[in-house]
Amino acid sequence: MTDAARDYSQTLFLPKTDFPMRAGLPQKEPEILARWEKLGLYQRLRNDARGRPKFILHDGPPYANGNIHIGHALNKILKDVVTRSQQMMGFDSNYVPGWDCHGLPIEWKIEEEYRAKGKNKDAVPINEFRRECRAFAQHWIDVQRAEFKRLGVEGDWAHPYSTMAYPAEAAIARELMKFAANGTLYRGSKPVMWSVVEKTALAEAEVEYEDYTSDTVWVKFPVIHADRLTFQEGAAPGGGALITGGPDDELIGASIVIWTTTPWTIPGNRAISFSRRETIPYWLYEVTDVPEGNWVRRGDKLILAEKLAIDVMRQARVLAYKPLRQVSNRQLLSVECRHPLAGLGGGYDFRVPLLPGDHVTDDAGTGFVHTAPGHGREDFDVWTANAAALVKRGIDPTIPYTVDGDGFFTDHAPGFKGKRVITDKGEKGDANDAVIKALADAGMLIGRGRLKHQYPHSWRSKKPVIFRNTPQWFIAMDKDIAEDGTAQPGDTLRARALAAIRATRWVPPQGQNRITGMIESKPDWVVSRQRAWGVPITVFVRERSDGTVEILQDEHVNHRIVEAFAEDGADAWYKEGARERFLGARASEGWQKVDDILDVWFDSGSTHAFVLEDAQNFPSLAGIRRKVDGGEDTVVYLEGSDQHRGWFHSSLLESTGTRGRAPYDIVVTHGFTLDEHGRKQSKSLGNVVAPQDVIKQSGADILRLWVCAADYWDDQRIGPEILKTTIETYRKLRNTLRWMLGNLAHFRPEDRVAPAAMPELERLMLDRLAEVDVLVRQAYANFDYKRIFAALNQFMTVDLSAFYFDIRKDALYCEPISSATRKACLTVLDQLFRATVCWLAPMLPFTAEEAWLARHPGPETSVHLEQFPEVSGSWRDEALAEKWRKVRNVRRVVTGALELARADKKIGSSLEAAPVIHIADAAMLAALAGVDMAEVAITSGVEVRGGEGPEDAFRLPDVAGVAVEFRAAEGRKCARSWKILPSVGSDPEYPDVSPRDAKALREWDALRRAAE
Repeated sequence: MTDAARDYSQTLFLPKTDFPMRAGLPQKEPEILARWEKLGLYQRLRNDARGRPKFILHDGPPYANGNIHIGHALNKILKDVVTRSQQMMGFDSNYVPGWDCHGLPIEWKIEEEYRAKGKNKDAVPINEFRRECRAFAQHWIDVQRAEFKRLGVEGDWAHPYSTMAYPAEAAIARELMKFAANGTLYRGSKPVMWSVVEKTALAEAEVEYEDYTSDTVWVKFPVIHADRLTFQEGAAPGGGALITGGPDDELIGASIVIWTTTPWTIPGNRAISFSRRETIPYWLYEVTDVPEGNWVRRGDKLILAEKLAIDVMRQARVLAYKPLRQVSNRQLLSVECRHPLAGLGGGYDFRVPLLPGDHVTDDAGTGFVHTAPGHGREDFDVWTANAAALVKRGIDPTIPYTVDGDGFFTDHAPGFKGKRVITDKGEKGDANDAVIKALADAGMLIGRGRLKHQYPHSWRSKKPVIFRNTPQWFIAMDKDIAEDGTAQPGDTLRARALAAIRATRWVPPQGQNRITGMIESKPDWVVSRQRAWGVPITVFVRERSDGTVEILQDEHVNHRIVEAFAEDGADAWYKEGARERFLGARASEGWQKVDDILDVWFDSGSTHAFVLEDAQNFPSLAGIRRKVDGGEDTVVYLEGSDQHRGWFHSSLLESTGTRGRAPYDIVVTHGFTLDEHGRKQSKSLGNVVAPQDVIKQSGADILRLWVCAADYWDDQRIGPEILKTTIETYRKLRNTLRWMLGNLAHFRPEDRVAPAAMPELERLMLDRLAEVDVLVRQAYANFDYKRIFAALNQFMTVDLSAFYFDIRKDALYCEPISSATRKACLTVLDQLFRATVCWLAPMLPFTAEEAWLARHPGPETSVHLEQFPEVSGSWRDEALAEKWRKVRNVRRVVTGALELARADKKIGSSLEAAPVIHIADAAMLAALAGVDMAEVAITSGVEVRGGEGPEDAFRLPDVAGVAVEFRAAEGRKCARSWKILPSVGSDPEYPDVSPRDAKALREWDALRRAAE
């Protein structure tokens, strides 16, 4: 064969790999999942990590009632990245998934099925109903488990936890008993948020605020008593005091005006709150002019906050008015009013006192707050704080029950019984209109309107809730906790929780302020619900004469309950004879069983007790000894930012109330997922991105890459265009891995080159590798995955693909097999591949595994059994990095000049050029010393000259002192490397190639002959 006819491509070290360019993730990923299953990857990870410090991501349980959505996918992917990365950083990072199974949404589903079959829930035995709820939850656990596993989430899927497991229900009951024992559990009567639709009390974590249009009214409360205050001079100069001097006739007959957005609460009014702050002055005004037929009459006297008087008069259609005098905050303490509905239905004939309240402002309204203690937290607090003083004044402090659980007025609201505040479908009833009409008929209405504002809605039913006074079970926030019967002053649940917040690491840090504010302002925790599917409030009580209850404290009774729950589940509470079974010999003492169930947030808030502390049921988590206990182990919780008032919140209270500390060391939060225009995803908008669809079309690793690239601490966006960009980014990363694999097919371990013997370019890449290693480890430790993605994307696509690989293609493909440069490059590629694949593994577990197996095949191998590789800090070389920053800037100018030449059709390939580089900057010129700029610029030649260069030379404005003149390369084109050089043909044995390529061919031919 003559050289002219030789196929030189057969003599090149071209990349060889079975790792495909097209990922085919939807088909490949299930194969990898099956491989992990066969390998027993989860157990292998546990075995490999035995003895290491534990890093436990405790799973916040999703609700088992439907297919997963994009929020679930984001959450579970983040958890998997945490778990995998901590495992690869040297921890025993174990993930046990869990599910929240009790509660109203599942009850609703079963009730819907009953209605469809014509069945009456109330006619079904409660444990039969509970069994159907349990089966429903188990079905969705199985569905969701498969969907979560398809995301690539590694964990103990064979042994998850659920709040409905018998040991879990027993543990939840046991945790509640601890609150009963320490004196913080009590039954009280307070206004709570009540869902008429769901017929149960709701905790704050179960409520969301949505736009709602309310009726608003301005109502008069006629003053029937007011003391006149006079100033009495003292004996000493400037001395004196205010004294009560009899009735103030000018105020009596005037009216206090209130404003409310809930007219239906007026029948429950028992007081008016005002501010004692001197910054809110109150005045008595007289109306002097009104339109014909107005509700307010000429001569009416109204008492208002000065700042708000003009707004109130405008709403009342008052044309003119005049101030008469200021009314002191102290005098208001003596004021009593007549109820605006006095006499209606034979009721409301009681005095309405004025009470000071810190919640009163002059930001809106009238400066006075209508106070219905059965319908608002502040109302209740003000009323009960003054209860003793009210009794002394002859005012009954009893709080009425004006609205029942179905939203109907009771006989505690005379004249309105049967009117409805909210219907069972969550729609506005007829109560508001009835109350407003009665106020107008009584001449007590001075204005009305409508206001669109944020109002509490049930997060399940999406329907508005009401505040109503009901007997409920509470856990006290501010009562001293009794440990072994002894309480330390100030040792309250609130104090413990706030201290635990300060001892916890919050990621991002603003989460600490958010949950601190919530705990500081949290009312007593409402833990009772009036439903059937859940863990019951496992206490026995006896009624006291004052309406409170005594809670039975008996360890033998408690033990029987817990043992029964562990064997039969919480259904044991509802079995026939349960009371006698548990009370035993005490059954004759008048103790009654409580049948309310627990708030599901108490269930999930107790998961630390029956997962992290239960070595019998979760042996893989046995032996956790946290840093707060002097150990090395860490527990992290990761959920959406709404869980500051949800799972983080309830877990904190449950744990600090029973153990004195938080159940977690670190709390990580993520935002919500919006569409790519920043809108909430909804079926009605047609902008829902289902994770199942993304996986089917593009693969789970695409979804995972989107998660890791997003700033998950804030709200993220997803949509077709964003996913398109994600896919393109993935393609570039995959091709970088593929190129390394292809070239590493030619790597022989015996050819490994020590860093000190490497060319500068290879040492530069090791410097960058060491720099990125520090960043990646720090960012994984800080849960900052977007920073890792940005760094790896820059490193792999810019530093490697567009720079290092671009330059070294010639050496790798064309250099002789004995070439030191080629061997050094392959050595570096081996380090680069191992590091980048391991760093990517937590984020892109399928792709990383596929790439790893292409390099390290074997039935027992997996990248996920590896640790992040040790990258030597000695590879850092700042001086070299600074030098090559200058070299790369010069390269940019050369590239720009060649692009112009290519656009002008002067060249096709950069190898057709041999530019002249002019360097005016001495430091820049020195940096190029010893650097083969033709190799760096991928040209056939380069001439470097000192000086500014000609005016028409190419320059970049951000690279001062560098100018490039285009010159065409001279010589013949090498038939093997395609470089244009004068030396081509100088070796007579290989007349159509360069001397370098002739040497490569000589070695190649010698190897071929030896092989023959």
